[in-house]
Amino acid sequence: MRQIAEKLTHGIKEELIQLSEYIFNNPELGYEEFKACEAHVKLLKRHGFVVEEGFLDIKTAFKAVYDSGIPGPVVAFLSEYDALPGMGHGCGHNLLGATTTGAGITVSKLMKEMGLRGKVMVFGTPAEETSGAKVQMTNEGAFEDVDVAMQAHPASQHMKSGKSLALEAIQFTFTGKSAHAAASPEEGINALDAAINTFVSINALRQHILPSARIHGIISEGGKAANIVPDLAIAQFYVRATTKTYLQELVEKVKNCARAGAMAAGAKVEFYNYEASYDNLVTNETLSEAYSRRLMEVGVEKIEGAKKGYGSLDLGNISHVGPTIHPYFRICEENIPAHTKAFAAATQTPFAYESMVKTINALALTATDVLEDEKLLKKIKEEFQKAEK
Repeated sequence: MRQIAEKLTHGIKEELIQLSEYIFNNPELGYEEFKACEAHVKLLKRHGFVVEEGFLDIKTAFKAVYDSGIPGPVVAFLSEYDALPGMGHGCGHNLLGATTTGAGITVSKLMKEMGLRGKVMVFGTPAEETSGAKVQMTNEGAFEDVDVAMQAHPASQHMKSGKSLALEAIQFTFTGKSAHAAASPEEGINALDAAINTFVSINALRQHILPSARIHGIISEGGKAANIVPDLAIAQFYVRATTKTYLQELVEKVKNCARAGAMAAGAKVEFYNYEASYDNLVTNETLSEAYSRRLMEVGVEKIEGAKKGYGSLDLGNISHVGPTIHPYFRICEENIPAHTKAFAAATQTPFAYESMVKTINALALTATDVLEDEKLLKKIKEEFQKAEK
């Protein structure tokens, strides 16, 4: 099976390099990835996938399906292709999308050649860097029939799938009453004071939260002039935690800080989620180990453990509805930090392309394991049911 997968991936390697380079040279921000989306769709159609464009009314999203015609498991790959402002593909999504789309194509060819049952899907998922489309897709049931979901991200090392933090982005809008700050301050209600009170209360709260949690924010609106009592103040916070359950508890405490801050200043406060809420990534360790075994089989000698420091991913939402992994694959010989122009350049090298091929083969072989091995899939699903979320 490995030799067949390697031959099939080699057959599409140049198409995938062209895809990655085209997207690299035409960077587009989240929900504006029209060229990138079209390029992925054309490639998938060329290789026999049935593609639904504008998936769930998201203009730069798609759902591509290859159906063997024989009922069986469903494996999904998630493709990203959005860029960063002012930096292009500093996160390597040009190569990420080519890798996961390539994995989907290789699996479809393996299914056809080996007579495997089931379906393989490739989802085009815009705007990972901002308000990730995977959240809307999950909320609208896009992954309810998916048995396993996989995605591999470019990095400086091969690393196992690990964790991400659940995130809620909360905006506090404080409303007071303006007045002359010198002539008649007693007539004013200072909305900025309410915001500052909130920050002070949250700073005190930090002593009593789990060390793994994070609360960080800014004041985006705090008044217009020093001699006018601010009647409007806006604060924006990210609240993060390792589990969705604890995040919900922590968010309520943060909101109480804002309620108390507003009350102390005599102001009013309203709450608003200014970005999509991300669930924590729950790695399916059974699926992760299956992938790691396959990665070593295709020639990767060293796989690091999961990242020790992490942020938030919209893939986390998918991991709450089905078994999911998010490993990392090495694209450079030296350590280059992500979200830099140097990292973007690293996606355009022969080293990165060879690593892309190995990663595609490992993903594709893991997918065939899921499609063929009923005991493995059962174990994966049993772990998912028991996992803490």
